[in-house]
Amino acid sequence: MSSITHLIAIPGKAGRFLAATWRKHSPLGWSRGHGGGGCVLELAFSAEDLARTRFAISPVWEAVASVRVLGAPGAHALHLPWVKRVRTRLHRDGPDLGLLAALVGPAGNLPGFLAATPESPLPELSRELALLRRAEPATVRADLEELPQAGSPEVRRLYRDPAAGLERLAELVEAYWEVAIAPDWPRIRALCEGDVLYRSQLLAAGGAERLFHDLAPELRWSEGRLSVRHRRLADTRALEGRGLVLVPSVFAWPRVFSKTDPRWQPVLRYPPRGIGTLWERGGTEAEGALAAVLGRARATLLGELAAPASTTELARRTGLSAGGVSQHLGALRAAGLVSAQRAGRVVLYARTLAADGLLRAAGEVDC
Repeated sequence: MSSITHLIAIPGKAGRFLAATWRKHSPLGWSRGHGGGGCVLELAFSAEDLARTRFAISPVWEAVASVRVLGAPGAHALHLPWVKRVRTRLHRDGPDLGLLAALVGPAGNLPGFLAATPESPLPELSRELALLRRAEPATVRADLEELPQAGSPEVRRLYRDPAAGLERLAELVEAYWEVAIAPDWPRIRALCEGDVLYRSQLLAAGGAERLFHDLAPELRWSEGRLSVRHRRLADTRALEGRGLVLVPSVFAWPRVFSKTDPRWQPVLRYPPRGIGTLWERGGTEAEGALAAVLGRARATLLGELAAPASTTELARRTGLSAGGVSQHLGALRAAGLVSAQRAGRVVLYARTLAADGLLRAAGEVDC
């Protein structure tokens, strides 16, 4: 069994380095898909599985996955603006990430108990942490035994007393969340909610084939089977009537993560549509013929709606006032270029097919 040792900079009050070892191990828990892999995981769907396929967003998963981004920013270049800000915050106010970093590791699979399958479309962080606290000791120990870093002091302590260790872990995730994720959660949530809205429309318009064809480059749908390209995992697994939970995740980028362990409902984590705009800040302007016809502000807003977004998010991205954005969106909606749909407490705006055609004709975007 081969192993590779990595040294990861883990910012925190102690400012210490954690040496983590990764090695090839069992494909249980969270397995990472990769577009360049030579292996394929096939998920076999029945009619009942399709009926039980749903979308969800997971705050605790974003926290867990972001720790790996902090440890290996070079592999997650899109998130470098976030990494720079958060490392400063963690150095000043953050908790010691020793246990969480040891569980996440620099690469490979993640323990399944770290992020249980979301039970609702958008659970509160507190609800997901409650599930973490209630994880069965046998489940925790079984997952820890699969970790290459199982010999670290933090992991051994959790193994000896899972109940007490899970309480410490939940408190650590919550403290980390407040420093690293909470300040940016509104924009992360808006992007994921917009993705769910867009893909729900695809599912309604074209069924599973249309949905999965557009989801991620690593995925392919054919004859009732979803193929996920992997680096190391080659297998065929029937979902057995449990369905599949599709979870957009900003910190999964640029990968797809799958969990098919029978202890949980199967889950697929994928990067949301429009993630390239996530950390952009103001000042975006449209150019060209479309701006001359619609006006620069309205053309800019149409360009920003590659993925559905709220008025607040569009104002942040474009530098326009929230009132101005609302007024322009109203005009675009009246012209049939924008649609609006409520998602929880916010209204998300999306380009219509007519707007996509207009942008394509003007050469403003490759729709």
